Amino acid sequence: MWKKLLIIAGVIGAAAAVARKAKNASDERALWHEATTAPDYR
Repeated sequence: MWKKLLIIAGVIGAAAAVARKAKNASDERALWHEATTAPDYR
């Protein structure tokens, strides 16, 4: 029983780490895009 709970907790922890890394990469791309595009003064 405990072994299954530890495995499930590990899988959930790994999924959370991957999601956090993907969000950070997305935020970094958005910031880089904003910093490198010309401003639109229309």
